[in-house]
Amino acid sequence: MNAAPVTAARGTGFDRFVPHCARYWTLAPRTYPREVVRFRSVEEAQQARAEITKENAHRLRGRTRPST
Repeated sequence: MNAAPVTAARGTGFDRFVPHCARYWTLAPRTYPREVVRFRSVEEAQQARAEITKENAHRLRGRTRPST
């Protein structure tokens, strides 16, 4: 596998990478927490994460996707 010849021309890697980034950001939902919070314990942080995940899942289920 390591001995396989490289099929792309030298220097085109970044040019091929940029459209993949654009495609990813087009498809991926952009959901971020509203603020950065410090937690007193790991359990408290995990509970907050679970609540945010549940809220995001509920919000995203309301979206409709176009049929293909």
